[in-house]
Formats: sequence, C-alpha cells, structure tokens
Amino acid sequence: MMSQISSLANLGWQAFFQQQLSLDEWDEAIPARVVEQFKSEITVATESGVFNIPLLATMPEMVVGDWLLLDKQQHVLRLLDRKTFFSRKAAGTKLKRQLISANVDTAFIMSSMNDDFNLNRIERFLALVNESGAEPVVLLSKSDLSETPQSFVEQIHALDPFLVVEAINCLDRESANKLTPWIKPGTTIAVLGSSGVGKSTLINTLLGEQRQSTSGIREDDDKGRHTTTRRSLISLDAGGMILDTPGMREIQIVDCKDGIATTFADIEAYAEHCKFSDCQHQGEPGCAVQRAIASGDLDQRRLTNYLKLRREEEFNSASLAERRSSDKALGKYYKQTLVDAQKLKGR
Repeated sequence: MMSQISSLANLGWQAFFQQQLSLDEWDEAIPARVVEQFKSEITVATESGVFNIPLLATMPEMVVGDWLLLDKQQHVLRLLDRKTFFSRKAAGTKLKRQLISANVDTAFIMSSMNDDFNLNRIERFLALVNESGAEPVVLLSKSDLSETPQSFVEQIHALDPFLVVEAINCLDRESANKLTPWIKPGTTIAVLGSSGVGKSTLINTLLGEQRQSTSGIREDDDKGRHTTTRRSLISLDAGGMILDTPGMREIQIVDCKDGIATTFADIEAYAEHCKFSDCQHQGEPGCAVQRAIASGDLDQRRLTNYLKLRREEEFNSASLAERRSSDKALGKYYKQTLVDAQKLKGR
C-alpha cells in the first residue's frame, strides 16, 4: 500500500509538525503517521516501513492522519498537535464527538450531477471543512452523464462565488488531471461525500490501478452503495497522500459554529444590519435577512438550511457539554469514593 514512500515529505510531514519536536526528540524519536485504523490497533507508516501498533487504554485518542512520535521499540511516546481535523457527532443517539481524520490540507467535497445532487448536503460538508481549517474544493462527478454540467457549477457558485468548483469524470485520467494543483508532495487530500458519488473511482484513476472497491448506484433513486468500509491514507505517485472515507449520509455537526458562519458568510453579513442583535430572521421587524430574501438577493432555501444547521449545532454542542460535565462529576465521585474507602480500610 505504501510502496512509494521514500521520505517523511511523501507522508505529509510539514514544518508545522517538525517545530513541535525538541532537540532530543529530533535525535531519538521516530515520526510515524496513522494510515489506517481498526478497533484494536492502528497501522502507521514511517520512513523505514509500515507496521501495526496495538491500541492501549493509556494512549490518547487517535485517528487516521495523526502524527505520532515512537521510540526505538515502536512504542507511542506522544501525539503531535493537529494542524486540522474533522469531527462530527457520533451517528445515532450516542452523545459523543467522533473524529473523522486529521492533518488534511485540502478536502474534495464530491457530489454527483444527478438526482442525488443536494445543495443542503454540500453546505453541511462545507461547514465541516471550514471548521476543520482545511481548504474546500467542490468536485461535481459524473460530468460525462450530465447534459448540463455548467448548470450544476453555477448552483455551487451561487452559494459562494469564490468557491473552487471542478466538474470531472472520475473514470477519465485527463479529467482527473484538473486536480493536480492540489496533489503534490507534502500535502494530504481527503475525499468526502455520500456513497456512490465516485470517491473510490476517482482514487483508482489517480492511482492508475484498481486499488479501491467500487460499485454502481441504484437505478431507482440514484443513491450509492457503501464500498469503502474504513478510512485509509493512500500514497500517490505524484507525492502526498489521499484519504478515502466511507460514504457519510448522516453528518450531525457539533462544535462547528465558526464553520457555519464561514459557509454562510452572506447571511452573517446581512444579519449585521438587522434592527435587533438577537434577531432570529423569522419575521422580526427590521430584519435585514428577510429584506434580502424579499428583494431576491438571498434564497429562502439557503436561510432555512442555515437556521437548521445552527439549531442542530447548538443542540449537539450543548448536549455534549452537559455529557462532559456529567462525566467529570462522576469521575470525581468515583475518585472520592476510592479515597474514602482507603481511609476506612482496616478499621
């Protein structure tokens, strides 16, 4: 899997990580990157090779893309600070934040130009990427099957005229070559999107071989089937790394206030001119956002999605904060119980 690795740069090592090392660590420690993650172990890559490390309860929470320092016996010394990271609320009813990946420079947000095209979902991914600190690039796949690809591009530019958008055919190497400005030594790319949009197909085209499993979409609803089952970093011939992720239909956002504000910067700018600082943009007098909708400068769909994502983020963040507070209080109770039991021992 990592046959092209010949240096730390090819693994995505940058000055940001090197600056975190002490002189002793630079001499003695071994930088290693997490390239795959399992329940009981992680796969890491170093300049000298690829190997697995068992996960222990004493280790920090790690995710694909993380940089670690190892000793000569391949034991984890510490986790380096992350340059960027993606997270979401864990799927289902779990009150937990789930890490998706770390230290990604550019995120390709993929969407098909078919009936599965969804602006609300693209905005959700954009909020996630903007919060992470990575650069978002929107890829519109299946350009060979669309009669009007430019109309899809225009819909994305209507969200933000400065967004980088590329219409591509994931099966065509020449089409995929449009992405070369972002694929270079020392960089890490993540490919995000729903199942069936062509993430694994694109990666296979960039690799020049059938490495990732692929499958077609369902004809009845244009929705895809899951083919990637776990996150993994893959080395590219052009240098750098690319991350394939399982299709994510449920992306509940959490701790994402800044990401939402960046994604909906136009609405935030209108809101600054509302009569009331706590305006909810739901019919209050003097609402500049509603004036923009009435004049046609702002789309009602976009405002509705903005308010939905903001409510979701506030609810999830508050729930997780309450969970953290509860866990902290419970931990203190257990600790005090052990102390009291120790005092009573032998009486």
